[in-house]
Amino acid sequence: MKQIKIGLIGWGTVGAGVTRILRKNSALISRRLGARLRLARVADLNLRKDRGVKLAPGILTRDASRIVNDPEIDIVVELIGGLDPAGELVLAALRGGKRVVTANKALLAERGKHLFAEAARVRRRIFFEASVGGGIPIIKIIREGLAANRIKSILGIINGTTNYVLSRMSEEGITLAAAVRGAQLEGYAEKDPALDLEGVDSVHKLALLSSLAFGGWVDCSRIYREGIREITAEDIAFTERLGYRVKLLAIAKQTRDGADLRVHPTLVSRRHLLASVNGIYNAVYLEGDFSERQIFEGQGAGLGPTASAVVADLIEAGREILSGNESIPPFLAGNGDLRLAPTGDVACRHYLRIPALDRPGVLARIASILAEGGISIDSVIQRQKRKRGLVPVILMTHIAPEKDLRRAMDRISRLDVVRDRPVRIRVED
Repeated sequence: MKQIKIGLIGWGTVGAGVTRILRKNSALISRRLGARLRLARVADLNLRKDRGVKLAPGILTRDASRIVNDPEIDIVVELIGGLDPAGELVLAALRGGKRVVTANKALLAERGKHLFAEAARVRRRIFFEASVGGGIPIIKIIREGLAANRIKSILGIINGTTNYVLSRMSEEGITLAAAVRGAQLEGYAEKDPALDLEGVDSVHKLALLSSLAFGGWVDCSRIYREGIREITAEDIAFTERLGYRVKLLAIAKQTRDGADLRVHPTLVSRRHLLASVNGIYNAVYLEGDFSERQIFEGQGAGLGPTASAVVADLIEAGREILSGNESIPPFLAGNGDLRLAPTGDVACRHYLRIPALDRPGVLARIASILAEGGISIDSVIQRQKRKRGLVPVILMTHIAPEKDLRRAMDRISRLDVVRDRPVRIRVED
């Protein structure tokens, strides 16, 4: 049976998972592929750490160049993450005639336009299913399963850490800090979880999904981003009484003015399919012009799901090698830049929590500012529970443009009766 040689760069949690799958399911993979995937060399800076799996003598090295420059290696798997040296290694592998499999969403989101153009030039492919959605094969679904559709919208819970944190806050009534500590103890959050909590990880994934779905590259810095650090247990409790769940959503919608791309905490009705996606699970809710609405759900974090997606890409790359197919699918190679809709023109309903002094006329002053900005109020809840002398005024607005809401909130925050920073959460109906 023909052997396809693999070089693995980065032998951390996911890399060790890939090793286990290739070993445990070797016969199954060979039968399905018609060839044997052989792990020929593994590169990592830490050669002494116990990964719970043994490698044959001579396979492990600290020098990644021994993989990208080895003419016998057919496929390079990049799992070190970050921009450098990962970017240089991917380019070297492509220019050396190798296919590349990666889970590096940051690299592809920030430098994908250049990397995919280079892949097309040298007639090699980059496979990246593991970069978005963990075990959900969402890249293949958009690229192949929905290839006949114009994708109208994407709503995604695509960060397992933040979904776990928000789920714990909802289920147990605990603070964000306590939920984060729990996620760290369970191994679902990094020691420094900033990239997750601030929405950066979700922005990278949304950039890739929107490039695939809408046919154009986007500068990540132009995607509106808001993390979950301002969400409190109080907000979780109030919004649940109103019939909503708080989720960090990645949103992509096609509009007449361009693509509306956003990542921020969002209220979804308890009746919405995304509301029941909890813990470390991810879900992507897609709407195509002919496929209508579909939801895809699976584990978005952890060793197994991500490693499974990497090995699936290895099998697809192996089939391409066996068939001698050198064609480059045009989904990403050659794409121009995506036209974005102005953020200020985006319109939706909003939940507002305004910590105000318990004085007569406070609600009237707040309502007056909103009315002057053309923002109408759908419902009001003024809680009597005081905290440091403040009473939270809870409002739900009707649909209002982003720019009008921002101006109104700026004026409200400067009122002498408002002492803490107001909180607002957008609503996705």
